[in-house]
Amino acid sequence: MLQFFDKTWNVPQAERDTWVRHWVQVGLEAVEDTLCDHPSTGDFCDGEQPTMADCCLVPQVFNAERFGVDMAPFRTIRRVVQNCMALEAFQAARPENQPDAPAGSGGN
Repeated sequence: MLQFFDKTWNVPQAERDTWVRHWVQVGLEAVEDTLCDHPSTGDFCDGEQPTMADCCLVPQVFNAERFGVDMAPFRTIRRVVQNCMALEAFQAARPENQPDAPAGSGGN
């Protein structure tokens, strides 16, 4: 998506990153509002077992962190992602654990 953005609008990277941060923040605010008081929210987005919703949320949080979005306001999202990351499958799916990850990309 960022390559399309760069080719189409040709804006400076700082401006592009501000735009990305804004929309990631807006999306996470909507997710937090949905999860924080929803009766089906448990250890994960929907209950006590991970679902596709968790598989979609975790990469968005990684993206938010990549662009410097302040995650402090997203208490429920942070809790859910922490629960996801405690599972081996989510650890194995981390970007830096992929075979084509750049050398030195680190890992937690």
